[in-house]
Amino acid sequence: MLNRRHLRIKALQTLYAFYQAETKDIQGFEKSLLQSVAKVNEAYLTVLNLTIEVAQYSIVDAQERASKYIPTEEDLNASTRIAENKLIKLLQTFPSYTEEVKKLKIDFSNDQEVIRTLFKDFCATPEYKAYCTEAEHTMSVDREILIFFVKKLLPQSVLFEQMMEDRFINWPIDKESVISMMVKTLKEFGDTKQKLAPISANWLDDREFMMDLFKLTIRNNGEYQDYISSKTQNWDPERIAYMDTILMKMAICELLNFNEIPVKVTINEYIDLSKEFSTPKSKVFINGILDKILIDLKAEKKIRKVGRGLVE
Repeated sequence: MLNRRHLRIKALQTLYAFYQAETKDIQGFEKSLLQSVAKVNEAYLTVLNLTIEVAQYSIVDAQERASKYIPTEEDLNASTRIAENKLIKLLQTFPSYTEEVKKLKIDFSNDQEVIRTLFKDFCATPEYKAYCTEAEHTMSVDREILIFFVKKLLPQSVLFEQMMEDRFINWPIDKESVISMMVKTLKEFGDTKQKLAPISANWLDDREFMMDLFKLTIRNNGEYQDYISSKTQNWDPERIAYMDTILMKMAICELLNFNEIPVKVTINEYIDLSKEFSTPKSKVFINGILDKILIDLKAEKKIRKVGRGLVE
C-alpha cells in the first residue's frame, strides 16, 4: 500500500513536471497526480492477474509435455496442482477483480514468454516441488506458495522487471507498494473476507494530504522561495540543484500547513527523499537550510502543531 512517503514522492514528481512545463495547467497536473496513483493500483492488478496466469499455465505445460513424441513418465504426470490452488480459484471468480481486469484491459497475449519463463523458474524451486507432492492442500498451504512466488521469485525475474517497466514508467518506485498490496491480498483474501487490497490505509485522508501538499506548494511558491533565498544568499543559484529547491518548498509547506505531522518527521522525510532523488551532497545542504528556516518560522510563531511534543 501507499504510505505517506510514497505520496510525497508522487507529489514531488508532479511538482517537478509542473515547474518544468511551459503551460502551468494546475488542474491538468492535479489529474496527472491522481492518475499516477491509479497506475499503482493498475500495476497491483497486473501482478495479481499475472500470478493467476502463471498458475493456469501449469495446465498448458502439462498438455505440451504429454503430447511429446516420446514423453517420459514425468512428462505424463506433470502436476497441475497449482491451477487448483484454492486461493487462485476464489480470486478468479471474484467480481471486483474480474471487472477491474476487464475495464483496464490487462492482457498478456504479447507476454507469453514471461509467463512461460516464470512458470519454469517456479517449477524448479524446492518450494514448488514440495507443494506439488504434499498429500493435503489447506488454504494456508495454498497461500504460502503464492506468497513465495510473489515475494521471492518475481523480484528475481529479469523478464518480469522488464515487462513491468515497459508497462509502468514508475515501476521502480511503485514496486515496493505493489508487492506489499499483493502480499496483503494473498494473506487475507478468503471465503469469509473477499476484498482486494486498498491503495492506502485511509485513502480519503491520504488523498487530501497528497493533493493539498501539491496545491499549497504551488500556491505559496513565492513565499517559500523567499525563505529559501534568504538562507542561500552566499550560494550561487546555479549550484543549487533544482530538485533541492522543490524538496525544501515541500518541506516548508508541510511544516506550515500540516499540523498533525511532527516537525522532525517532516525534516527527516525530505532529507531521505533527497538521498534518492537529488545529489549526494543534497542531504547535508537541505538539512542545514531547513534548520535555519525552521528557526525563523518558530520565531514568527508560524509553526502550529496539534499534540504534545510535535514541534520539537
